Amino acid sequence: MNKTHTRAQLRRLGLAAVGAVVVVGVVAGPAAAHSEVSASDPRALAENVTLSFTSEAESDTAGIAELRVVLPKGITPDAVALKEAPDGWKLTATPDGYAIGGAALPTGTDAEYSVTVRQLPDEKSLAFKTLETYGDGKIARWIEVPADGEKVDNPAPLLELKAAAPGAKPIAPGPSASPTQSAAPSPEPSTAATSAPVASASAQATSEKDAGSSTGAIIGGIAAGILLAAAGTFWWLRRDRA
Repeated sequence: MNKTHTRAQLRRLGLAAVGAVVVVGVVAGPAAAHSEVSASDPRALAENVTLSFTSEAESDTAGIAELRVVLPKGITPDAVALKEAPDGWKLTATPDGYAIGGAALPTGTDAEYSVTVRQLPDEKSLAFKTLETYGDGKIARWIEVPADGEKVDNPAPLLELKAAAPGAKPIAPGPSASPTQSAAPSPEPSTAATSAPVASASAQATSEKDAGSSTGAIIGGIAAGILLAAAGTFWWLRRDRA
């Protein structure tokens, strides 16, 4: 085998190694879809605030049928009323938040709705952990809350709050309401909800964060090995030319 053929083979190996690193980077990248929240008055202790939510569709085979939201500390289920939602969707109170859903939306259609909250708590930010259920039973979990600026793969909708207005005070809590007394009547159980029971969002966040850490470590090890192989190939080419 002559030197020209050997150099060509090594050059191809080097290009393959670089390509593999790029593929690993793409695989390890964050999901494109996400879930967001905005507020008509994003200030601590603001009253009668409209919260608008958007959950991006990420399934190519089914539409979103239900969203389950865990309310942050300081907002009780009976303090939330439905304002706008897709046709036929209704809101039902749950022990730690609410569920909103109905007939599955067309595939690829984002789920957009809004609720009115009696008063926002005196906090700097509010996380609304969301479980997004599709008509085929698939569940997307937007329940991770980043800490200290870290990036997470499945971030919960996060609302940053400004300082309270001068003189703003917490209002007295209203009477506790049962699910049938909430802003909208209880919807019929969706097929997705009955076929795929949803576990606690906080427990899911912990397990998925641990799984994500393990996956990141494995991918990092693979990438490091590929980079070492590429470096060795480059050194061999330089040595061969010399």
